Amino acid sequence: MKLGINLGYWGAGMDADNLAVAKEADQLGYSVCWAAEAYGSDAATVLAYVAAQTERIDVGSAIFQIPARQPTMTAMTAATLDSLSGGRFRLGLGVSGPQVSEGWYGVKFDKPLARTREYVEIIRKAMSRERVSHEGAHWTLPLPDGPGKPLKLIVHPEREQIPLYIAAIGPKNLEQTGEIADGALLIFPAAEHLEETALQHIRAGREKAGKTMEGFDVCPTVPLALGEDKNVSTLADMFRPYTALYVGGMGSRKQNFYNQLAQRMGYEKEAAEIQDKYLAGDKEGAAAAIPQQLIDSTTLLGSVDRIADRMRAYAEAGVTTLTINPAGLTLDDRLASLRAGIEAMERAGLA
Repeated sequence: MKLGINLGYWGAGMDADNLAVAKEADQLGYSVCWAAEAYGSDAATVLAYVAAQTERIDVGSAIFQIPARQPTMTAMTAATLDSLSGGRFRLGLGVSGPQVSEGWYGVKFDKPLARTREYVEIIRKAMSRERVSHEGAHWTLPLPDGPGKPLKLIVHPEREQIPLYIAAIGPKNLEQTGEIADGALLIFPAAEHLEETALQHIRAGREKAGKTMEGFDVCPTVPLALGEDKNVSTLADMFRPYTALYVGGMGSRKQNFYNQLAQRMGYEKEAAEIQDKYLAGDKEGAAAAIPQQLIDSTTLLGSVDRIADRMRAYAEAGVTTLTINPAGLTLDDRLASLRAGIEAMERAGLA
C-alpha cells in the first residue's frame, strides 16, 4: 500500500501551508498529492503550481468536475499537466452533485452514469491522439451539418495512458468505475465495511470488462489527527462538522450519496437523524448526533501505533493507495501528521 495526501480546496487561507505540506510530502516519499475543486479554486491551476515546486510526487485531480468542462478540454488539460509535470499527473473525474452541477454550472444532473461513460470514452480517444468523433446521448463530435470535422490532439502527452480515476460512492457507479477506469477515489471508507460498500461492486465491473483487480488503484481519503490514544474521542470531535456536512447537508434530502453510504455501513437511524437536524439548520445538533464509531472507523486517530494498526487494516481490506488529509490547527501540526503517516506505515510493515 502506498500513501498519498489530499490538499482539499485551495484558497481557504492556508495556501502557503498547503504548498509547504505538498513539498514536505514530496521529500518524505508520498506517492501522490491530490487537489479538489467545487465552486472556488479550480484544481488544474493548483496542480500546475504544486507540480512546478515538487520533484517526484504525482499530482492528481480529486476531482475535475464533469459538468465544468467539455471532455476534450479535460483531455487537453490532462495532457498539458502531464507534460508540465514530467509524467506525474493522475486524472480524477466526478459528476459532482445536483446542487453544484445545476446551481453553479447550469448542467442538468441527470443520467450521471451514462454521462460519465461517454466522457471517459471521449477522453480516452483524445488522449490516444485518434481523430475524435462521437455520437452519444450527451455529446456529438463533430456537430452534424456544420463546418466541424474530426480533430486530434496536436500535442503529444508525456505518456500514452494517463491513469484515470473516478470518484464513486454508489454501487452502480462503483461497478462502472471498475469497468472503465484505472482507479477509484473513495470517501468515508471504513476498512471493516470496504468489501460490501465498495470492493465487491468494483470487482464486478472489472469482471464485466474481462479484468482482475490487478493494477486497479483503490484510493480512499481519510483524515489523520495525531494525539494520545486516551484523547481519541476529542480528536474525533474535530471531524464532526466535516462529517455532518457530508452526511447531513451534501446534496438534497432525496439525493445525498454520503448519507446513503452511512446507511449501508449500518447507521440507518443515525444518518436520518443527522440529515433531519442539518437540513433544519441545527448543524451543531447534527454534528453531535454522529456516532463516534462512524468517525473513528473512517479516520486515522491517535498515536502512531494506533494509526499503524488502522493502516494495516486498510491494506488487508484491499486499499492500494491510502490518501491522508493531515489535520492540525497550525502548519507544524499538519507537518507532524504528515511525518506520522510515514512512521506509521513503517511500523505497520507496509513501507
